[in-house]
Amino acid sequence: MRKLDLRNSLSPRSGRLRDLRDSFRHLVSRSHESVADDVTSESVLKDFCIPDYILVPGSEVDNESHLPSCPVIVFINSKSGGQLGGELLVTYRTLLNKNQVIDLGEKTPDKVLHQIYATLQTLKNNGDELAAEIEKRLRIIVAGGDGTAGWLLGVVCDLKLPQPPPIATVPLGTGNNLPFSFGWGKKNPGTDRLSVESFLKQVKAAREIKIDSWHIIMRMKRPKEGSCDPVAPLELPHSLHAFHRVSESDSLNMEGYHTFRGGFWNYFSMGMDAQVSYAFHSERKLHPEKFKNQLVNQSTYLKLGCTQGWFCASLLHPSSRNIAQLTRVKVMKSKGQWEDLSIPSSIRSIVCLNLPSFSGGLNPWGKPNGKKLRYRDLTPPYVDDSLIEVVGFRNAWHGLVLLAPNGHGTRLAQASRIRFEFRKGEADHTFMRIDGEPWKQPLPVDDDTVVVEISNHGQVTMLATASCRSRSIHDPASPINDNDDEDDTDEEDESAEDCEERRKFGAADTFRFPDDFDISQLS
Repeated sequence: MRKLDLRNSLSPRSGRLRDLRDSFRHLVSRSHESVADDVTSESVLKDFCIPDYILVPGSEVDNESHLPSCPVIVFINSKSGGQLGGELLVTYRTLLNKNQVIDLGEKTPDKVLHQIYATLQTLKNNGDELAAEIEKRLRIIVAGGDGTAGWLLGVVCDLKLPQPPPIATVPLGTGNNLPFSFGWGKKNPGTDRLSVESFLKQVKAAREIKIDSWHIIMRMKRPKEGSCDPVAPLELPHSLHAFHRVSESDSLNMEGYHTFRGGFWNYFSMGMDAQVSYAFHSERKLHPEKFKNQLVNQSTYLKLGCTQGWFCASLLHPSSRNIAQLTRVKVMKSKGQWEDLSIPSSIRSIVCLNLPSFSGGLNPWGKPNGKKLRYRDLTPPYVDDSLIEVVGFRNAWHGLVLLAPNGHGTRLAQASRIRFEFRKGEADHTFMRIDGEPWKQPLPVDDDTVVVEISNHGQVTMLATASCRSRSIHDPASPINDNDDEDDTDEEDESAEDCEERRKFGAADTFRFPDDFDISQLS
């Protein structure tokens, strides 16, 4: 009886056997699909891979190498985003040639790019067509905070490469203003294989857009007595945007003065916002273990903004902190003459803005309508027009208007150059910030004058997605509507040949990191 029951239960007509057979077929089908997906994925990834003989000096030339349609060099700050930078490094090195994925804690981008472009030049001179095509199609991916992204942009700008590659940014910082401005988002990305493959596909499909870079000079008189080096007491930020003393042979050097230079891409600010940022960075240096989560970082930043007293600025901060009392401001409009800029007496913070993203995605300039632009002799805020937007804020409450759909700060001017002159006054210091990197700036205590001057420096090419917020003056799809609402670390000495190549590609002085720079201090 049991045998009969068993035979009946395994009969071809029985539902149980049919279910088992269907499950087996489904499993086999899924297995084939998975293998097919892996094969397809590997085929797609070949479009991004660069052969070793271009990346590793002395490697044997491979004439059978596949021509990638979108070759990439990936730079990752493994210290950014808590553990995410390290995880992203592992995933990219698993999917691509590990030699094209660079840990910025181990190698510096200027040396890596100099080496690669020198190799490409040699191969092209020897008739290597693959090398020529890779140079033409090369794109860069940089993963890190705004400081890291700006570092790469500066290196590419200063190296003066024969065919500068466009750059895509992966948001791994707190503010992520640069990635957000070009459609790459502002939240930390996924680090798994699918997320990385999806990002690579976006890089391949991205369009190019140029943006301005800005040169900044700080000049102060040499003291008659005491230390002749003001760098240490200034506590300038150890980042791409730190000021570096110019050499005596530099055309910017002036007798009797200390002159420092640097550069930025997004903004220079001074006043209350820089003070809050300085408090945040000081706390992070003291307790780095507490700042490994993006949401925690942002909430801490907000709390510090409240405790600094800027919501009650008129009661807790003296008028000597106001911009008009701190400095005299001059602007130059489109290669014209210097003009004094009138700053309202209530303005406590001033922002010189290049991109439409500040403090994690806010736009201080807003969207003025066409009539307002014409009335005040202003132009739309393009990122490649060699003009910088100057905006002021009265207090933290004024800053909160940026959260409203049409909110904006006090529009002060648009300029090709802007100059701040600080003389002896009631305040002995102020706070400044460049692309998220703040410092405490001492002000003159005698007849000395501290001058900060910002001017247009050049351009670099970014990669932008369809959701890019930045607008180009050369892009017909991005005009402002008149009806818009208003209101490596290689320490070996270079050979003479290497030095010559470096001169060919530029010296990368403006944005260069100091040799003893600690990558963990960079966002």
